[in-house]
Amino acid sequence: MRLNIAARLIFLVAALAMPVAGHAQIGIGVSITIAPPELPVYVQPEIPAPGYIWAPGYWAYGPDGYFWVPGTWVQPPAVGLLWTPGYWGWRDGVYVWNEGYWGPHVGFYGGVNYGFGYVGTGYLGGRWVGGVFSYNQSVNNFGSVHITNVYNETVINNNVTRVSFNGGNGGTSAQPTAAERAASQEHHVAPTALQTQHQQMASTNKALLASQNHGQPTIAATSKPGEFSGRGVVAAKEVGPGNGNKPNTGPAGTKLNGPTETKLSNPANPEGSKSNAPGKPGGNPQGSAALEKQELEKQQLEKQQLEKREQERKGPGPQGGQAQGGNAGAKPLATTTAGPRPPAPPQPHPQQPQQKGKEEKKPPG
Repeated sequence: MRLNIAARLIFLVAALAMPVAGHAQIGIGVSITIAPPELPVYVQPEIPAPGYIWAPGYWAYGPDGYFWVPGTWVQPPAVGLLWTPGYWGWRDGVYVWNEGYWGPHVGFYGGVNYGFGYVGTGYLGGRWVGGVFSYNQSVNNFGSVHITNVYNETVINNNVTRVSFNGGNGGTSAQPTAAERAASQEHHVAPTALQTQHQQMASTNKALLASQNHGQPTIAATSKPGEFSGRGVVAAKEVGPGNGNKPNTGPAGTKLNGPTETKLSNPANPEGSKSNAPGKPGGNPQGSAALEKQELEKQQLEKQQLEKREQERKGPGPQGGQAQGGNAGAKPLATTTAGPRPPAPPQPHPQQPQQKGKEEKKPPG
């Protein structure tokens, strides 16, 4: 028991002695050879107020193994600063944690797709414009909060993975770009006091241990740092066949301010996506009505053609070639055929008046 407590104290002292942001960090005497779990799937909680920037959740390591640090909305320490998330990297046979930091540009974070604008490189969730942070409403969840500085830019994410580390067996293979290498040389600011407190609180919550939640923490994200209860807390979604590798790409199913993002429309049904039938997702009453009309016209045309063929087979009617039921001035149906048809020879019948007339005009024998 005493040895266990001593080991925990040594680990905490080593953690406090870690260097500032931007450098690889690992506890003294601790060799982590087990890869961190996959990133959980969760919905972004609504922003608490204008001016906050999203900091995604991540797996940290403590005396009891990996634990989840929930994603949260954070106020930057100064105007013009952006958050570069931390990441795990495989180095010299161990997994090393690279601390996140604030800076004028987003640097390298291992190609890890943390979601909500952090697709593996850069940040597509917002930008600074004239000293005010402007939000991409296709990525962020505003909920009921009124945000005036917004723009709408579709995020195309080809990095479909939930891997939470770089390098090694099964990790991402991303390498820093020239811009990310330049960002690493800029002046960096360490995580804020609230961010540090947020991680410390997560380390003491047993429900956030990977050994307890098996990769699906009940507190996956929060509206504010350190608030682990209340309406601003969201849990991880259950991973099934449909979302096993689906990362956190945006506030799907959540309310957005302003016009709906273009990627939320139905590309497979562009004509009917604006008018769906009530209670029938994906329905298209306008399209179905047009199909019914086409089908009815097709049936009517087939019926007319069948009647034509029937009249042609029977020959001219008793009105001198006029179709039965037609108008008095209408042309015989036989005249509408593609080629001339020889007239049908008259068939003698005792009841036909024309035959009787011909017999009366015969010259006397």
